This record gives sequence, structure tokens and C-alpha cells, in this order.
Amino acid sequence: MNTRGTSVTNTLAIIEIVAECGVGITAKEIAQRLGLPPATAYRLLNSLVADEYLIRTADLRGFGLGARLRGLAAALNTPTVSRAARQRLAEFRASTRFAVNLIGFGASTVRVIDQDPDHPVPAERELTRCLHASAAGKLLLSVHSDWPALVPAPIRLTPNTRVTHAALAADIAAIRSTGHARAVDELLPGLTCFAYPIRSESGTPDAALCLAGATSRLDAMTTFDESARKCAAQLETLLF
Repeated sequence: MNTRGTSVTNTLAIIEIVAECGVGITAKEIAQRLGLPPATAYRLLNSLVADEYLIRTADLRGFGLGARLRGLAAALNTPTVSRAARQRLAEFRASTRFAVNLIGFGASTVRVIDQDPDHPVPAERELTRCLHASAAGKLLLSVHSDWPALVPAPIRLTPNTRVTHAALAADIAAIRSTGHARAVDELLPGLTCFAYPIRSESGTPDAALCLAGATSRLDAMTTFDESARKCAAQLETLLF
């Protein structure tokens, strides 16, 4: 690539290279592939990280797509919610007094694709940006063997938020064992959420059925476990 290209051209080229090569590509590799001086590559990479277009890997050596680009990817890959799927969601919502939301998965991000009309999603920005703090986010992380690269530096949103990879690893092991995820007072104080996978034909979760409510009613929420799993399974054929 011509090293005299504009900063915008070089910035877009960096994003393209990271998307093509995947999580872990280093600044040195990016500079070499694009024919950029190392100082220029580092300056542009630091700017992209600061603006959340890229993230650093856990070892701080490599880079991956950040929350803002993952959100764009999710928007482009959002499944269509059919009339039949909306009807099934409405039926399940009518059976519980808790919030029932449909969350779509991108390669490394989550997005609300059908919101409970009676219970607006609280902290939606944090939900989409902090995979480690929500049930849906942790369910998505559990699919990836390299999940630490998606949350290189977990931030604390509440006293209960998991901010170490060791704590998250324990949660992910539990998700893989039980087949569903939960977050208790991790996204917001007093909020509990359960996430049940909705799998596409490939067998991997491409969305989640999420049940949310006050932590003080946690025991009542668990009584809907079986019906939530059933609803999630039925949505698989209606969404994908």
C-alpha cells in the first residue's frame, strides 16, 4: 500500500486487516502488511482503540475488532423476527410478569432485536458493550474458545460484576455445563437476568431468549426455567 495515503485510508485499511486476520494480529504485522512506518501504525491503532473501534488482546500485543464495529456487524447480521416468532414471544411474555427480550448475537457482540414492550431494557448501552456483565453476553462468550480476547479488561459496573478472567472462566464453565447463563446484580444492582440459547442450523447460539427481573424475585424467576428453555427451542425454527 502507498505509505503516502491519507490517514482515513490507512485507518480503514487497518480495520480491514484486523477484520480479515482476526483477533491477535500485532501492530508490527499490520505495519508490514500495509507498508506503514511503525510509528504511524501505532498512532492510528492507539486512536482506534481509544475510540472503541479496536480492542487490545489480553496480553496487550495484538488487536481485535472493538465494540463499535462489533455492533455494526451485529446490525448487519440481525435475524429477521417473523410474525410467528413475535407471536410466540408474546405468548411467553403473557405467562410471566418478568421482562422477556430477544437478544441477537454477532460474531462478538450482542444486540436487542425484540424488546419487551412492557419492560424496556435497562442499561442497553452497557448490555451491548460489556459482554462480561450480562447473561446474554456471557452466553456468547461461552461459545468462543478465545473469549478472553473479547473482554481483555473487564470493567466493574456493580460490586458483583466479574472483573477477572478467573471469575469469568468459572461462570463460562457453568454455562457450558447447564446450557444457560445468568447474571445476578452484575449489569445493574438489583437486576437478575437469565439467557437461554437459540441455535441456528449450525448448532451454535445465534440469539438468546432473556428473562429479566428484580433480584429480590430470583426464586420466582427460576420457576420459569423449563418453559423458557422450551420457548427458546421453539424460536429456533421460527428465526433461523
